[in-house]
Amino acid sequence: MDLEFLVGIAFFAVVYGIFHLYVRRKERLALIDKGLTANIFNSEANVSPSLKYGIFFIGIAIGFLMGEVLANSTRMDEGIAYLSMIFLFGGIGLVIYYFIAQKHVRKE
Repeated sequence: MDLEFLVGIAFFAVVYGIFHLYVRRKERLALIDKGLTANIFNSEANVSPSLKYGIFFIGIAIGFLMGEVLANSTRMDEGIAYLSMIFLFGGIGLVIYYFIAQKHVRKE
């Protein structure tokens, strides 16, 4: 990789980050001016973030296992079998976390 390419990517990442923080700050100040709280930004604040990562990594582990099973039981390429199962079960883990978080938020 060329160094110029990495410098360009880093530059645009920094510009985007500064812009994003500026817009986010303006949104929060507008909410405060209206007398509202910024709790809409913390919808998952009461659900443990380690739960999200735990479910996600369990999904990835199951994906590795199912990728091995798929690669050995079919003539599918090993790389495609692993990647498809990892993404599938990792995504399923995040969807499960979403439903758990929504159930927890509605309960409050």
